[in-house]
Amino acid sequence: MLTGGTTLPGLTPDYWADACAHLAKKDRVLKRLIPQFGDAQLQSRGDAFVTLARSIVGQQISVKAAQSVWERFAALPRAITPRQVLKLKVDDMRAAGLSARKIEYLVDLAMHFDGGLVHTQAWASMDDEAIIAELVAIRGIGRWTAEMFLIFHMLRPNVLPLDDVGLINGISRNYFSGEAVSRSEVREVAASWAPYCSVATWYIWRSLDPVPVAY
Repeated sequence: MLTGGTTLPGLTPDYWADACAHLAKKDRVLKRLIPQFGDAQLQSRGDAFVTLARSIVGQQISVKAAQSVWERFAALPRAITPRQVLKLKVDDMRAAGLSARKIEYLVDLAMHFDGGLVHTQAWASMDDEAIIAELVAIRGIGRWTAEMFLIFHMLRPNVLPLDDVGLINGISRNYFSGEAVSRSEVREVAASWAPYCSVATWYIWRSLDPVPVAY
């Protein structure tokens, strides 16, 4: 079954209210958490290439450091497009704070988009796993990054990122009194969340940090 979601900039998922009602009914923890965050919800940046480029820049560094590097990098080209990024000089990208490996990843990402190796126009009709398979073929993009893309760009409603530290820590704190949890325990907790695992994950993240993250 395909799972939809609009990706226009500034728009939020049309399923959010239904998801909140479902989750509040099915999960005692989410019934308590959801009202704490008012009308805040997921929002797409609207640009697939920029979203993935930001995720590469932010790998293995703090949110604050990632924002600083991104701002310096984004000032280099006329626009953040695949073709413009391919025109950049390596030395300039290094001066912006990017490692040699991240530069390689960004160039590979730009080449995939510029060369039509990712089927962006078809994504709306593709299921989650098919999109993940396309994305992980790009250097520097693993399953977690692809899942964040599905949640934050595609606004897919039923993504459960089992390798996400925030989700694991949030489930530990909210459901297991801080004890360590296994992937199977995460799946067990999330069994009642479907078909809105993305929304539940978003609220679990909020329980750890009230400020929403955007990719």
